[in-house]
Amino acid sequence: MAKSIRDIKPIQKKYARMGIIAGAVVVVAALGIWGISAISGKPSIDRVTAGISDYAVSGADLRIAVLRMDEIQTRADVLVNLRKQKESYESKLRDELTRQHKALEKEKSEIEKSQDVLSREALQRRVAEYQQKVTKLQRDVTEKAQAIEIEYQKALNKIQQDDLDPIVEAVIARKNLSLVIDGRFARTGKVDGLDITDDVIGALNKRVSSMKMNTPKGI
Repeated sequence: MAKSIRDIKPIQKKYARMGIIAGAVVVVAALGIWGISAISGKPSIDRVTAGISDYAVSGADLRIAVLRMDEIQTRADVLVNLRKQKESYESKLRDELTRQHKALEKEKSEIEKSQDVLSREALQRRVAEYQQKVTKLQRDVTEKAQAIEIEYQKALNKIQQDDLDPIVEAVIARKNLSLVIDGRFARTGKVDGLDITDDVIGALNKRVSSMKMNTPKGI
């Protein structure tokens, strides 16, 4: 059965009252926020930004360049050298893992063959010892892989701090650039002088061609 107008009015009043209450809650909440702001002693955003000039750089004043960090990582002599060192350590770790894995496989085979010879307690003891060796190998490999990555990142950070960043800053100053964009995230047309990657790589190669990584822990 459809509701009559008489049935609907009380509902409207109910929601009207709820609207008043909700509005009061919003006002109280706003007052609470104002009170907290007032207590904190922080000046308003308008006040702290009032002294900032409305001047902004126009397109005619901008001198922009693109720098492709992925190219630097793959072509700069010192970074190629570091990557080879890292790969050498990783190769040693893989060889060690292969050697120990073969030894564990042999031990596993021997345990399986001795099932009918050993007592239940002795078999359980050998299986437990084998599982401990497997767990230890997994832990050792993980720790050594992390140690390799840590030393590699340390070397990269040192090159960036001591050599790459100063070179980029020098190129920016020499070309009087306003903005340098990472080329991995830029789509550009063919514009002479826009890409400074070769300039940076050339300068970096002249400054440093190799760097020895610290020996990773456990390797």
